Amino acid sequence: MKDYKELGVWQKGLVLTTEAYRVTSRFPDDEKFGLTSQIRRAAVLIPANIAEGWGRGTTKEYVQFLLVSRGSLMELETHAIIARQLGHLSEPQLTTFQRMIEEIGRMLNGLVQSLRGK
Repeated sequence: MKDYKELGVWQKGLVLTTEAYRVTSRFPDDEKFGLTSQIRRAAVLIPANIAEGWGRGTTKEYVQFLLVSRGSLMELETHAIIARQLGHLSEPQLTTFQRMIEEIGRMLNGLVQSLRGK
């Protein structure tokens, strides 16, 4: 693979980020600096850390950035659950988020295991 943009996990991270922006655009204005900001930031960090890790040049650093990406994924899920509890997300929206998060999490775990095996 010549470029991180070919990684399915990075591509799915972009889709998740786009979805995060889409759903938070409907959040109340008083959440602009709260959950809206937190959800968007966590979502953006998922593909961003995959890309940054790729560019670091060592497997050890790449794995570290993948783990940070996985942490942002869990943070995003937590924010989404809170948004659901506050009524800002519907149950189907939360379910969609959680399915995407689970898939990306499996992909990140697989990539980490693959890199640690080298």
